[in-house]
Amino acid sequence: MTDPAPTRKAGSVGTVTTRHLDLPGPLPLDCGRELRGVRVAYETYGVLAPERDNVVLVCHALSGDAHAAGFAATPPAASTRDGFAAEDRDGGAGKGLGWWDGMIGPGKAFDTDRYFVVATNLLGGCGGTTGPSSLDPETGAPYGPDFPVVTVADMVRAERAFLAALGIERLAAVAGGSLGGMRALEWAIAYPDQVAAIVVIASTHALHPQGVAWNAIAREAIMRDPAWQGGRYQGTGHRPDAGMGVARMVGHITYLSAPALDAKFGRRLQFADDIRHTLTEPEYEVENYLRHQAEAFVRRFDANSYLYISRALTYFDLARQHGGSLAAAFADLTARTLLISFSSDWLYPPAASAEIAEALSALGKPVESHVIDAPYGHDCFLLEEARQTPLIRRFLDRTPTKETA
Repeated sequence: MTDPAPTRKAGSVGTVTTRHLDLPGPLPLDCGRELRGVRVAYETYGVLAPERDNVVLVCHALSGDAHAAGFAATPPAASTRDGFAAEDRDGGAGKGLGWWDGMIGPGKAFDTDRYFVVATNLLGGCGGTTGPSSLDPETGAPYGPDFPVVTVADMVRAERAFLAALGIERLAAVAGGSLGGMRALEWAIAYPDQVAAIVVIASTHALHPQGVAWNAIAREAIMRDPAWQGGRYQGTGHRPDAGMGVARMVGHITYLSAPALDAKFGRRLQFADDIRHTLTEPEYEVENYLRHQAEAFVRRFDANSYLYISRALTYFDLARQHGGSLAAAFADLTARTLLISFSSDWLYPPAASAEIAEALSALGKPVESHVIDAPYGHDCFLLEEARQTPLIRRFLDRTPTKETA
C-alpha cells in the first residue's frame, strides 16, 4: 500500500510496504496437482476507482518481486517466512527503489494519478509468494523439490485468484517485460473478457532453442553443485551458492549484447597494469563484474525458485499449448496489444514480437508493434524507460475505462 507521506518526491509513489494475501481456496495446477494455503506478496500504487475499472497489473521478470515502484518500507515479519532476510530480496539495492520505478508513478508510463497499479510476486518465487522455500502446510517443512512444477498459466491463475480476493474482476491493462510479457499474453488468452489491453515488452510467444539451451545450462550449474542436496538444502546451513552464482553469470550474459559488453568493459584489466598469471582470480573487468553479480544474486534469491521459474519460462509455448498454431492461441483474444522490442535483444528478438503482431493482424485483432534501436540487449526493457514511456502512455490513452468511455 502506498504511503501518501509528505516526503513523497515528485513523480514517485513514495514509501511502499509489501503486503500479503492468503488465497481463500486451493489453486489447481497444469501438472494435475493443487496447492493449498497459497500466499501472494503484493504492492499497490495509486487509488482504486469506485468502479474498480482502473487497475493495471504489472508482471516482473524471472528474478523480480512485488516491489516494483517507490521506496521500500521495512517489510513486516511475515515477509521473512521463507527464510530469507528482507534486505536480500530482489527489487533494488537494499530494497530501495522498485525495479520499475521509472515507469510507475504520477505522470509516468503507468500513471498513478489515473491508474491503480498492482504488482505481485509470482507463484514459485521467493519474494513472499508461495514457492519451494515456503513451508508445506501438510509437513511443516519447506517444500524444496516437492513443490509442484508450475507453468506460466499457473502463475496467471494465481494472479487471477488473488485479484478476485481483492474484488477486482476486470483489468484496464496487464503489462510486463520478458517473463512478465509472457504472463501478459497468457492473461489475454486465458481471460479474454477480463483484460482490456496488454503491454508486452521484450518478450515472446515461445523462447527460441538458444534461450532454452542457456536456461538448461543455468539449471545444470545449480543441480550439479553438491550443496544443492537434491533440492533439500533448507535448514542445513549449506546452500548451492557456487552453482547459483554460475547460473546468474550465464543468465546475466544472455541479457546483454556483445556491443554493450565491449563498450562497458572492453578487455580492460581490473586489478593490475598487466596480467598476473592467475587461474583463480579475475583479471579482466568483465570477469570481476560477473563475479560481483553472482555474489549479490545468491544473497537475495533462492536456488530452487530459480529452477522452477526457469523451467516455467522454457515450457511457455503458445502455439504448442493451443494445437500448434498462434492463430488458435489468439482466436478469442479481445485485448488491444502493444508490443515493444529492442534491436539488440538476441534472447527475445524483435522477430518474436513480429510473429505475434503478424498472427494478431491476420485475425483482425488490434495490435501495434515498435522496435526501439538500442544497444544494451535484453536489459533494454529496464534501461530504456524514457523511450518506452511515450509509446505506453499513448497506447493506454486509447484504452477506455468506464470513466473515459
